[in-house]
Amino acid sequence: MDRRRVRRWFVALLVLHAVVGGAGFLAPYDPVKQDREHAYLPPMRVHFLGRGHLHLRPFFYAERLREGTFDEFEEDTEKAIPLRFFSTGEQYRLLGFLPSRRHLFGAEGARLYLLGSDGLGRDQLSRMLYGGQISLLAGLLGAGGTIFVAAMIGTVAGFYGGWRDTLLMRLAELFLALPWLYLLFALRAFLPLTVSPLRAFLLVVVVLAAVGWARPARLVRGVVLSVKERDFVRAARGFGAGDAYLVRRHILPETRSVLLTQAAILVPQFVLAEMTLSFIGLGIPEPVPSWGNLLAILQQYSVLVSYWWMYLPALAIVPFFVGYQGLANALHVDGVTVKIEGKRGGTHHDIGTRFSPAQTD
Repeated sequence: MDRRRVRRWFVALLVLHAVVGGAGFLAPYDPVKQDREHAYLPPMRVHFLGRGHLHLRPFFYAERLREGTFDEFEEDTEKAIPLRFFSTGEQYRLLGFLPSRRHLFGAEGARLYLLGSDGLGRDQLSRMLYGGQISLLAGLLGAGGTIFVAAMIGTVAGFYGGWRDTLLMRLAELFLALPWLYLLFALRAFLPLTVSPLRAFLLVVVVLAAVGWARPARLVRGVVLSVKERDFVRAARGFGAGDAYLVRRHILPETRSVLLTQAAILVPQFVLAEMTLSFIGLGIPEPVPSWGNLLAILQQYSVLVSYWWMYLPALAIVPFFVGYQGLANALHVDGVTVKIEGKRGGTHHDIGTRFSPAQTD
């Protein structure tokens, strides 16, 4: 494991998640607040130069409908509106519990749509930031649940063997043989459609955690099968250590690298799964934003061909995919040398066994 690379990718992901986590501060407006007079407003520009003069404070022009049109806007150069940083605006809760009214930027008497607006005049930037909280949290919780289930099933199958191993691995093979995306659709289709956003979110997380455990469970089982036969585990058992002690102190720590790598792979997959469910109307419902239901409007052909800025939520996931993929590559180990060091009379004994996590599947 390249710790330096892992640290760099982890810091990059931490910054990206902090941006989404601080949506209340970075987003200028309430993501559900409508402005019907500015529906499908294209992204607005920020200026420093106006009427031949350079301005130290950035400003923007109010937008108005072009004469003779109903969906084409133009800048009203007679109305320059200064942009204010750390302005006071609509109340929100930072990280979900800290009440505040301070925003990174804003303006008095007008709204600045940096990434345009949707069909109801809602700010796209605000909806993308708040939607990222829903989609990323669903991916993180779903991956966490999957890894927990995989660790338990893989450890039980590998440590105890016998009929338990056979039963659990046949079940895992069944899940691996099924197309997980279609299984996801099938599981979600059996659940009620008209539910509150909170219940819909919890249902999506549970469904995600239920379909992805098979492959990491098989990887964990392979590691456990290798570790439980090592001399230090046999020695601990000979000294009277029970199963719970052996699993907690000697078996589970050896599965850490595999579980972390699988978690880094699963998070973006589950975010994409939540986006897919919300896109087809089986995930988080309106008006609560998620990256999936922000893209659902693209199912309308008129929006698809006319308003290019409605594609932008699809690009929001790209840096997260790149970050998690880089972290997974940094965590991945083609061959692992397990070293067990003990002290006997001041002498260190190194017992090493080389194996590949990929070969244990």
